[in-house]
Amino acid sequence: MIYMSVTIGTPLQSSAYKVLLLGSGELGKEVVISLQRLGVEVHAADRYDHAPAMQVAHFSHTLNMADPEALKALISQVKPHLIVPEIEAIATQVLVEIEEQNIATVIPSAKAVNLTMNREGIRRLAAEELGLPTSAYRFANTLEAFRAACDDIGYPNFVKPVMSSSGKGQSRVKSFDEVDAAWEYAQTGGRVNQGTLIVESQIDFDFEITLLTVRAKNAETGEIETSFCDPIGHRQDSGDYVESWQPQLMTALALEEAKRIANKVTIALGGCGIFGVELFVKGDKVWFSEVSPRPHDTGLVTLASQFQSEFELHARAILGLPVNTARHSTAASAVIYAGVDDTNLSFTGLNLALANPDTDLRLFGKPEGFKRRRMGVATARAETTDHARELAQHAAQQVSVQQN
Repeated sequence: MIYMSVTIGTPLQSSAYKVLLLGSGELGKEVVISLQRLGVEVHAADRYDHAPAMQVAHFSHTLNMADPEALKALISQVKPHLIVPEIEAIATQVLVEIEEQNIATVIPSAKAVNLTMNREGIRRLAAEELGLPTSAYRFANTLEAFRAACDDIGYPNFVKPVMSSSGKGQSRVKSFDEVDAAWEYAQTGGRVNQGTLIVESQIDFDFEITLLTVRAKNAETGEIETSFCDPIGHRQDSGDYVESWQPQLMTALALEEAKRIANKVTIALGGCGIFGVELFVKGDKVWFSEVSPRPHDTGLVTLASQFQSEFELHARAILGLPVNTARHSTAASAVIYAGVDDTNLSFTGLNLALANPDTDLRLFGKPEGFKRRRMGVATARAETTDHARELAQHAAQQVSVQQN
């Protein structure tokens, strides 16, 4: 088999290879930078002006991406080769139509975007179609059905909107007395109010990981192959990532099972790119939790640990280029929160955060801060994950966010 070589044009000229990024947060910003290093013209879209990825893209577009007509108009205007969704609040049916009409390639595929934007779709695929181990779960779209689902699953349980991220709308319900409050919080906290919630049983696990799984074309044959980064351990607070480290130590059997699960679910989703597969681990046992068909927030640690970060891996894979998932260092990351609800913020203490030569910072440039909004991340390398975590947390704590 003869595999065609990959060709990239010149940005801002008629030969330009165009990528449209739908959602322009901090993860998208790093993807934009990685794409631009490979000569790609990038258009970044989001619901508000001056989002992080917009600040480094060739062009920016502000619109409601959940509005089908507005999204169609943008795609018609840009005429991208690739469409790369980064968030949930998108009119995904438009992407299905775009792909069916061969107007552009949706990354990793319209099917994957449709399923993973909605927890109900991906959970039914994983548990009911693929037979993967998951926690017990129920879906509910009325308060009465939700109360019954919580009683059926038992307490404590976890409640999540079917469409949300970064812990928004999620809660741990310890007793029936907390059920109604969890319903209200989930209805207001989701990215798109679908009215449907998932109730999950609590799994007794030792730790949870993100297994970054890359589907990319072989340089010689053109066949899609799957490769894995070393497992990433992470700690969450109210469903939101607080710190991560790589590698997470686990048994050989557990790692083999994690790769089996990740491989099975990503093959089912199809396409090329990086997938953040979240898994629960206890001893040799592994349960599937969720999957994101794009770089994962816990994968920010790969900026310090790998030869090619998750963002570079994603850029290469979606362009049909070979990838390298090798790790060169043991590393950790720690989140920097705004701590205030304000705009026009300033960041001090950067010199203290970077005093150790094995630490680094990424400040995202978000135009508005909220108390629990991620405004940056500190990374650190060390001989052990424990030491790397200490360094990253110390560096993050040196950064002070101030109102002007």
